[in-house]
Amino acid sequence: MKIGKKIRHLRIKNGLTQEELADRSELSKGFISQLERDLTSPSIATLVDILECLGTNLKEFFSEENNEKICFSSDDYFVTNNEELKNNVHWIVPNSQKNKMEPIIVHLEKGGKTLKEDPHEGEEFGYVFQGSIYLNLGSRKIRVKKGECFYFSPIVDHYIENTSNSIDAQVLWISTPPNF
Repeated sequence: MKIGKKIRHLRIKNGLTQEELADRSELSKGFISQLERDLTSPSIATLVDILECLGTNLKEFFSEENNEKICFSSDDYFVTNNEELKNNVHWIVPNSQKNKMEPIIVHLEKGGKTLKEDPHEGEEFGYVFQGSIYLNLGSRKIRVKKGECFYFSPIVDHYIENTSNSIDAQVLWISTPPNF
């Protein structure tokens, strides 16, 4: 195992520069640089300090097992139905609320809509696979048709609706941070 390469990967994943990691772990930038290039080895105590700064520990760091699931199928989806609002929501990535974004597929029956969401931090993206919808952003109402997408900062109340009397709508909707 290349300890330096793995430390570099964790540092970048955490959005830290070598200098920031050095400051947090009370080491020099030169030492972090040499460590990442496997030119030096840390003591156990120093490695523990570095890993703590990177949000992990010795056990996780040296574990070769990667149980993170990457590919999901319909068997993994969690589906909720709201008969009153005439929609069903497919959470297509289980436990995605622990991630930086949360994708869902929203199926809106004729006349269906989603719950109104309050303003929050982050960004939202949607792609209409079927039908057309209205994206309601505060007092604005924007039509989004099949093959089109929307992208906005959710600084006002927002929801989508299908005002069609003849065709259902289906939308891939992604929120960051997770909000659904």
